[in-house]
Amino acid sequence: METQRSDVMEDSKTKEEGVAADAELAKTIMDRRFYPSLLGPEPWEGYIFSDLKIRIKESTDLYGAVLWPSAMVLCHFLETNRDEYNLKEKNVIELGAGTGLVTIVSSLLGAKVTSTDLPDVLGNLQFNVMSNTKDRCKYTPVVTDLIWGQDVEQRFPRATHCFDYILAADVVYSHPYLEELMDTFDHLCQKNTQILWAMRFRLDPENSFVDRFRERFHLEELYNLPSLSIKLYRAWRKDKRTKDQGEGEAAA
Repeated sequence: METQRSDVMEDSKTKEEGVAADAELAKTIMDRRFYPSLLGPEPWEGYIFSDLKIRIKESTDLYGAVLWPSAMVLCHFLETNRDEYNLKEKNVIELGAGTGLVTIVSSLLGAKVTSTDLPDVLGNLQFNVMSNTKDRCKYTPVVTDLIWGQDVEQRFPRATHCFDYILAADVVYSHPYLEELMDTFDHLCQKNTQILWAMRFRLDPENSFVDRFRERFHLEELYNLPSLSIKLYRAWRKDKRTKDQGEGEAAA
């Protein structure tokens, strides 16, 4: 009986420590944001990464041109884990770049970035990326449109477009193009590609997407921030050839 009580107390303590750690990390990430002291003709929000001030212009009439907290979570991870996930000289593609914060931070960290999103948000994306990376980065980011599932193989042939990292922040939400997104991940992710993907959980379809994602990719949880309803994953593709060979040998 005494042992059971001790185990319950230990579990309670562990949960409390987890909640405190979550709250502290979430606060640290959200503190990266700052606001202008004076309102100008065009509203913007500020962020500090790589010891530099980044100004992001949002477009409230376009869903994809609003910066969501998942992007901040991913940027914080990239900056604070740059030794293990070194982006210098790496080929990186961002899916659903939105306002461009992840693209900007990745470029500041030395990556060669291809920043993609839908055609109707490219103007705002291009403005933010160029105004925050000019004369700051070794490589100028490439901003281009990408509609998931459409002409991906023609636009990004695997023989010539090998990415070290695929970055994505809050690309999974209640929309009808989750299968196209899955196929885009599948095409772009080659044997040595790593996916870093921050996701805010809102609805059941997003949970089922993660389950289907696991069928094609290995998935590792890097951050779990319940206070923000955000998780950060690292993923890499499963070796289908090895799996098929194993099944063949088992059948033999």
